[in-house]
Amino acid sequence: MLKYEQRIMSVTGTAAVSAEPDIATVELQVVTENMTLSDAQRENNQRMNQVIQALLNIEISQEKIQTTAYNIYPMYDYVDGVQQFRGYEVTHAIEVTIENINQTGNVIDTAVKNGVNRVSDIQFTISDWDEIYQQSLSMALRNAYAKAQTLAATMKLTVMPIPVQIDEQINEDPAAYKTYATAESSTNIQPGQMEIAAHVEVKYLF
Repeated sequence: MLKYEQRIMSVTGTAAVSAEPDIATVELQVVTENMTLSDAQRENNQRMNQVIQALLNIEISQEKIQTTAYNIYPMYDYVDGVQQFRGYEVTHAIEVTIENINQTGNVIDTAVKNGVNRVSDIQFTISDWDEIYQQSLSMALRNAYAKAQTLAATMKLTVMPIPVQIDEQINEDPAAYKTYATAESSTNIQPGQMEIAAHVEVKYLF
């Protein structure tokens, strides 16, 4: 525990390193409807098998394709306040990890052409995220020390270079993305840049 007569200067340090993402994940869904559950499931299964085979044909490996949801819902309409059954909806969702990020648009187009009718949750990540974060963390600590030196010089004080406490504050923001269709009706994914930021709160003696 710090003694009462010890004086503490508390500063924050921030830094960020920009990098291009190199991995994408996307959720693809096949949704089918039919009056009978067995027919809705059969059609869904056929279409999803076709989608998976098409992805394998463009060199997406089987281990990069994972089922994330399989849902069955009865559907109803209301006519003059009376509930009327109109069949079943079956949804099969898979998550595809794309290690060649330039292939993202082609993966989506291929899946849609072969039976996918919902595309959602496109996310981007960086394979060497931890290494880049360590760079940001080091820069944030230097930023904090520079602030402490500025404050000490302004007040004509001497700040001790070794901090007595460092608190790391992790705050990851989701990656933004843009999707649009070109004249050739292909999907063009723009992952842009990601910022890997680090924040620290540092206490120095002076």
